[in-house]
Amino acid sequence: LAESQVFDQGEVSLVVGAGGYLPCLHSAVTELEPGASKTFTVKSEDAYGPSDPNMGPVDIPAEQGPPGLTVGDVVRLSNGATCRVTQVTPETITIDANGPMAGKALEMDVTVLELEPKAASLQTADFAGGCFWGIELAFQREPGVVVTKVGYTQGDKLDPTYNEVCSGTTGHTEGVQVMFDPKVVSYERLCELLFDRLGDSMYLLNQVGNDRGTQYRHGIYYHDEVQRAVAEETLSRQARFTEVKTEIKPASKWYDGEDYHQQYLQKGGQSAKKEAGETIRCYG
Repeated sequence: LAESQVFDQGEVSLVVGAGGYLPCLHSAVTELEPGASKTFTVKSEDAYGPSDPNMGPVDIPAEQGPPGLTVGDVVRLSNGATCRVTQVTPETITIDANGPMAGKALEMDVTVLELEPKAASLQTADFAGGCFWGIELAFQREPGVVVTKVGYTQGDKLDPTYNEVCSGTTGHTEGVQVMFDPKVVSYERLCELLFDRLGDSMYLLNQVGNDRGTQYRHGIYYHDEVQRAVAEETLSRQARFTEVKTEIKPASKWYDGEDYHQQYLQKGGQSAKKEAGETIRCYG
């Protein structure tokens, strides 16, 4: 795959069937023993789906666009949608709201280096940091994080949907659940990453950036007393002149978010490579 595309090139870790990357990759590696290799082609419909002609590409007169646009720029339209600039001429600007991988077949070369039954060495952590798209991508980029998934936690309603959670009536907050290798990344580092993403929003109640409501409250939800102690210590270092509003509570029932929301920003073309430094754009 080209360097601009969204997959890691090199050694990566995943838990088979637990999300991350494409389902076709999970199904491929289940057939392989350690040391075995396979090259396979993935049809577009089994990857990022077909390109929707209603979403582009579309040519617009150059005078209607802002000056200085170049191929690869991402622009936001008046209706809130985002699109990529795919061609610029003196007369026209071509834009496309399809994801950069939409309609493309993939060819993968995969070698299984190691298999660990039941992912026994991994630990689980739950966080909330506002809209779950952006915070998930931040954790995807962190070395040592093996699995991420978005979902809903700390609420009362059974099997909530995205629309129900967004109504603010279920008690849930949008969250991200990660599985991580403690030999590579510490739980303390993951807590620090949450606060880095929150910035000054950590001092706001039920709000991250412009997203307001109990469904956007931020928190750390510990799975054991060791995690609780680390979370409380990390939070104590954030206090300045006002109280940090990030809640620390025991992890509760977790509900996976809809498939549409999983790795949403990665699907939209933003890099999920480890230690990627590009600015995370939460609108896709």
